[in-house]
Amino acid sequence: MTQVRFFDADGRLDRVADAQPGERLLDVAQHHDQPLEGTCEGQMACSTCHVIVQAVTGMPLPPPSEEEDDLLDFAYGAVRESRLACQILLNDDIQAIDIRMPGGSVDASR
Repeated sequence: MTQVRFFDADGRLDRVADAQPGERLLDVAQHHDQPLEGTCEGQMACSTCHVIVQAVTGMPLPPPSEEEDDLLDFAYGAVRESRLACQILLNDDIQAIDIRMPGGSVDASR
């Protein structure tokens, strides 16, 4: 199980969630009321699930693919630690992960 700590854009802890192995970070975030739209439903065709990975305890995340990296160029407030939540699969090797929502994150579907 992976502990996911969600921080708002100002760096305040917003929510702590437990994720099962194999869950996508996008699904965990949406299930716990985080402001990620995921317009393309995880098909890596947009950047509306952009997050900033602050820290990972355990095995490091694999680097983003070239396609993910290209989409992050369109993400609001992207930084070097930016990732698409739909591309992060959680597993038992990741004990904890700290995620910050970038400024301007909204979920228009809510």
